[in-house]
Amino acid sequence: MKRKSNKKSQSIIGTIITILILVILGIIEGFAGANGNNVSNNSVEQSELTGDTIKVYYFDVGQADSILLTSNNEAMLIDAGNNDDGDLVVNNIKNLGITKLKYVVGTHPHEDHIGGMDDVIKNFDIENVYMPKIQTNTKTFEDVLDAIADKGLKITAPQQGSTFKVGDIECEVMLCGSGTEKEQKSNLNLSSIVIKATYGEKSFLFTGDEETENEESRNWEKINVLKVGHHGSNTSTSQDFLNQIKPDIAIISVGKNNKYGHPNKKTLDKLNNIGARIYRTDESGTITVTSDGKNILVQTEK
Repeated sequence: MKRKSNKKSQSIIGTIITILILVILGIIEGFAGANGNNVSNNSVEQSELTGDTIKVYYFDVGQADSILLTSNNEAMLIDAGNNDDGDLVVNNIKNLGITKLKYVVGTHPHEDHIGGMDDVIKNFDIENVYMPKIQTNTKTFEDVLDAIADKGLKITAPQQGSTFKVGDIECEVMLCGSGTEKEQKSNLNLSSIVIKATYGEKSFLFTGDEETENEESRNWEKINVLKVGHHGSNTSTSQDFLNQIKPDIAIISVGKNNKYGHPNKKTLDKLNNIGARIYRTDESGTITVTSDGKNILVQTEK
């Protein structure tokens, strides 16, 4: 009887230990899912990416925007950070072995989006410059115009619905300011160029500082990766907009402890409630998204 009892006790203990191990592993896995750098609803291991890939770099430029798309030896830069970020953006691009930019896009003429653009234009061979039909009298804007003129380049104000390619990436201009008085004098954010980029089955949306008013001006389709508008401010990323695009991944370009309180808690709550995996440059540094057109891998600097 004692032997049977001992065996039964050992069996119970073994079962308890197994359960505890599984629980601990589950906790660790859950913790990694909540805080890990390379985990998302749509991420995969590097080994699962097959064939040709594209890369999108969301550079850490503090309270500013700067994004680089690369595909098949072609590149597009969307915004270039603040004035003090010029050298950083230039070096980030050079470190990738890039010497030529097919497109340089200044989404709108705020300093935290075009501040470093004159440095970029001076240091690279540029094919096309896209900016909205907006004029400002700031020195930042004038420096960009001077750099464009010195290189013999011209500014193109793209039309909504126009398309172009960066390597194998299909791009469409979803919105672009037309130079209205409201854009010019009231809110430059309303002039933001918004671009959708598609590669295979995956799509990305680059929103500049678009406002809710911009979001309500058209219908939207499902997006896999969203660059959250206006650094996560509560003036954009409306619920109706999110209900339409249903992003798997949301990336916020934002400065640590910034004076604006970005990203806004309400915006974060909306993104969480819709099931988006959130990445922030203030927490993760530069964020790199790689896709083979079917899968997406998210990697972070920190």
